[in-house]
Amino acid sequence: MLKRTTLLAVAALFTGVASGWAQDAPLPARDGPRPETTNSVPHVQLDVEAVPELTAMMLEHVEKLPGVTLGATRVSLPGAVGFQLDRDISLANPDAIVGGREFAHVHPDGSLHATLEPELARAAVNAGWATPHPWADQRPGWGGFVMIYTPTTQEELDVVMQLVRASYTYVTGRPVP
Repeated sequence: MLKRTTLLAVAALFTGVASGWAQDAPLPARDGPRPETTNSVPHVQLDVEAVPELTAMMLEHVEKLPGVTLGATRVSLPGAVGFQLDRDISLANPDAIVGGREFAHVHPDGSLHATLEPELARAAVNAGWATPHPWADQRPGWGGFVMIYTPTTQEELDVVMQLVRASYTYVTGRPVP
């Protein structure tokens, strides 16, 4: 029997809903225990520290996404970096954006908040890569709003970047080149 994440990737190929995800490898199970997080806002990790080199690499990759500008977050903690979409980028799912044109942000601890297609968000949670944001069920369009855990290895960063690209594609409707 095919894994659920493989089925999601195949479905995405046909529907185009998560085409940015479909072009990448299937979502693997994350090794190790899930980081502890708060169940309130601010929604933060409690027991993981960022690996500065991996966070820098993440930001370099994000900055190369078409129409994305990095800057101070509009919706998170001081020190977080927002992934802002330029005004000329149309939004396929504007309700998925939490504030302004910020489709995701990385916290000083290396964790991220991003909105994924809801099925992919559930797959990321089930595979141990994310946890739902406490407000995920508070507003239409936020069903896929998750915290993606801090990457601590290059392999984890690769998966986190797949999820960030999938968030970009879900919010904009544009596959990542």
